[in-house]
Amino acid sequence: MPHHPSAERVIDLYERHARTWSRLRGDRLIERKWIERFHSLLPPCSAILDLGCGSGQPVARFLIEAGHGLTGVDSSRQMIALCSERFAGHRWIHADMRSVALNRQFAGILAWNSFFHLAHEDQRRMFEVFKRHAAPGALLMFTSGPSHGEALGELEGETLYHASLDPQEYRALLKTHGFVELDHVAEDPESGGLTVWLVRALLT
Repeated sequence: MPHHPSAERVIDLYERHARTWSRLRGDRLIERKWIERFHSLLPPCSAILDLGCGSGQPVARFLIEAGHGLTGVDSSRQMIALCSERFAGHRWIHADMRSVALNRQFAGILAWNSFFHLAHEDQRRMFEVFKRHAAPGALLMFTSGPSHGEALGELEGETLYHASLDPQEYRALLKTHGFVELDHVAEDPESGGLTVWLVRALLT
């Protein structure tokens, strides 16, 4: 089944509204418990890959201030420019997460409030990207929807696309690509209703 046409417009939407989005997002870390847990499970000064890093606030900022080294990837040049302005000592890359290939591995990988903007087939293909960039034992944390489907939100009066696979399909994809589930909470009331996956790459 073809996905909704607005799925192809997500990148352009964030590009045009990057600074507005950054202002609206602000520095409120409503998902603090998850980002703190991610940090607590990582070795000190870990290399983290943030896929769909946005403007770097507040998630990348928290991890940078906790002592980790960030490599952020975003498909919006404006978002990457904001990250570079704010956190000059880290690596910010303008690229599409669906095709990024950095030829290195990371101790932690985030696809936080970004992966869920991808259409179903693109989400399935992302697990190879996760695997390729995960060091043995790496943490991976991403947000999805609670069940298979598509959902349309809004940014500055324009349609903002989201999609999700079924939880059992995510579990199958994770297992196939060598990840073990640590935690999964659907529509977490303590984190603004986000559906979160926290997994670890196998050691071998």
